[in-house]
Amino acid sequence: MAMAAHPKRMRIYTLLMALLFGYSASVQLNDPDWYLWLPLYTLACLVNLPGLQASASPIKRKMGKMALLLGLLLFFKVVVGDHMKGVAGFWSFDMRERVVREKFGSGLVVASMILHLTASSSSSPTESEVSRFVEYEMAILVGISYVLTFIFFVFHKADMKF
Repeated sequence: MAMAAHPKRMRIYTLLMALLFGYSASVQLNDPDWYLWLPLYTLACLVNLPGLQASASPIKRKMGKMALLLGLLLFFKVVVGDHMKGVAGFWSFDMRERVVREKFGSGLVVASMILHLTASSSSSPTESEVSRFVEYEMAILVGISYVLTFIFFVFHKADMKF
């Protein structure tokens, strides 16, 4: 018998992601293309807010799909732009580079939205298994995002390139 996701832990994970995306949205106004990134992070923040956890609600699913699509578009925009200019390279984790931060941020949004949309999907015959894996994946996503963000702020923020 598969174990379902623990609702309290999922609320904590989604709250942590909402806080990270909310912070990311708040620092976009000094960006030259803020009009692309502010909606992305705002949507991701709203989808992750635990108070809005009616995951299967049509409005939340639409917001999740919109954030997923926008995240994918911005991810490909950043990757193609980086490839054409040769700034950092696809596999670079040099968070001092703007394109790497943008790639990381849009990738986090995409991963988070995929997890939310998977969790809200009721078409799976093994719903409890899916929800258990979504919980594990969300925990991993939170860990990765906070560790890399911490490393950036502690070691690289002073050397940040725009």
